[in-house]
Amino acid sequence: MERKKWDLVGLASIPLVMTLGNSMLIPVLPVIEKEIDITPFQSGLIISVYSFIAILLIPFAGYLSDRIGRKKVIIPSLIIAGVGGVVSAYAAWKLDSPYVMILIGRFLQGIGAAGAFPIVIPTVGDMYKDEKEVSAGLGFIETSNTFGKVLSPIIGAFLAYYVWFIPFAAIPVLCIIAIILVMVLVKAPPAKEDKKEYNFSSFKMSIKDVFHHNGRWLTSVFAIGCINMLVLFALLFHFSFLLGDRYHVDGVIMKGVYLAIPLLFLCITSYLTGKKVGENKVMMRWAIIVGNGLAALSLLFFGSNLNLVFLLIVLTIAGIGIGLSLPCLDALITEGVKKEVRGTVTSLYSSMRFLGVAVGPPLVSILVKNLPGMLNIGLAGFSLLAVLVTFFYVKPKNDIPLVGNRV
Repeated sequence: MERKKWDLVGLASIPLVMTLGNSMLIPVLPVIEKEIDITPFQSGLIISVYSFIAILLIPFAGYLSDRIGRKKVIIPSLIIAGVGGVVSAYAAWKLDSPYVMILIGRFLQGIGAAGAFPIVIPTVGDMYKDEKEVSAGLGFIETSNTFGKVLSPIIGAFLAYYVWFIPFAAIPVLCIIAIILVMVLVKAPPAKEDKKEYNFSSFKMSIKDVFHHNGRWLTSVFAIGCINMLVLFALLFHFSFLLGDRYHVDGVIMKGVYLAIPLLFLCITSYLTGKKVGENKVMMRWAIIVGNGLAALSLLFFGSNLNLVFLLIVLTIAGIGIGLSLPCLDALITEGVKKEVRGTVTSLYSSMRFLGVAVGPPLVSILVKNLPGMLNIGLAGFSLLAVLVTFFYVKPKNDIPLVGNRV
């Protein structure tokens, strides 16, 4: 792993940048609502539209990366994401009614995001032959992703303190940095000698074979990844509004600091989990069960009637639980499929994660408006569902290879 540490650093810049580009808008959403006169549901769509288009395009990007190479997909995708940031920033700066153009910019960002972070996961799998190194590398990538979530509310709030739309303008700058790091640090994997023989028909047969032998645990891991991101972004979105409306936290920067606290613990947990589990798939399964169980238990106490300190404790425990789960899901997926279809399968998994990100904010808006007393029960129920799915359908064995066999 030491030999390719700079490649890993270059790759880690992508989830960091993509997460900053999306999550740093969360503490700014209440400000955006007031500036352009939109509803909470409409502000939630600024997050969701990014994810919805990514969901549709991620599998296509994964297939392309399997066929033409990872970097040839990642770099153009980062360029498109940067252009989307320019569109949103210009609309917010110059237009009297910028909402639709902001959404168009976010739509472009989603297109770019589809070919960026989701392709990082299979690239790490390509870099290492040893499963323990793959797990450690993915733990590092997931830590970069969660570290972006820690920084994003603080950075987003800090930028918006001066001008509310500067977070949009920061996105192309971040994308340029990531492009440079990927071009300089990440070595393209060698081309396959039999690439021409591996046509679309062969690709379809490989995908069919993977799901024939591994369909139950793969779809289960997809569902758990979706649940984890739904719960996380639902909590962040709702907590952002509670800070102002319920707890009267003054200043967008302080809101960002409060949002960063549970995310910091999620980040630390992801890093330690990735280093600890190695290639032990049984340990991964139990980390997912314990993590989601911890989140479910803590979320039973989640509510606006709590004092701020206790609410932060509840959110931090939920963050730790999700931090236990995510790197294990990444490792199970990446180590469980062969290189020829790894980009496509891991991209399907990433699509499900993006689906959770997209559904979380509008779901919270609907629940708070129509069934406010059910919010904590609903989110705890999702996490409990993840526990049950893992317990009954994800049953790995360390001595059996995943591809071509049941886990």
